[in-house]
Amino acid sequence: MPLLRWQLERLGNLGKIGIGLMLAAGIYYFLVVMPQATELQQLKDRAVMLQAQAVSKHNPGEGGDAEAGKKMSGDQALQVFYDFFPRVDSSPFWIRELVRIAKKQGVELTSSEYRLINEKDARMARYEMVLPVRGKYSQIRAFIADALEAVPAMAISAIAMKRESTAMDKLEVRLEINLYMNK
Repeated sequence: MPLLRWQLERLGNLGKIGIGLMLAAGIYYFLVVMPQATELQQLKDRAVMLQAQAVSKHNPGEGGDAEAGKKMSGDQALQVFYDFFPRVDSSPFWIRELVRIAKKQGVELTSSEYRLINEKDARMARYEMVLPVRGKYSQIRAFIADALEAVPAMAISAIAMKRESTAMDKLEVRLEINLYMNK
């Protein structure tokens, strides 16, 4: 015991702090990092299982889970791709969703323009929207982020920002948005 005390005194304050930090790091590793690593592995295993189930749903006549690791054919993959996009008749829902997100973020939406582009031989339709919005930069940025997350089949094709003067904190932004829809 006296030898340990002598060694600790010899270390000084910085040495004692260093040993304390090393002990704290070790405790943190075993109490926080190790359980998180276990949880991460469980989530990875679950993701693999869910992927296998999704593939078996799209291949119902091919033996279920035994064939889950098998690749989809080109036609099946293309159908899965088209099924991702919302139907054309659901466009009012997506517009209401954008209005809801704008209200949530405190962004003002003014007169909007909408146009459905329905090309003859294409399996997809494009709903072009021009949304003039007004708000603070942070509000507009949050609106764009939330809108892209809530409407995954949406793409922003152009953004034009304008501020009347540097003293004003509100921007006028013209968003050109394309919503891709399955016919």
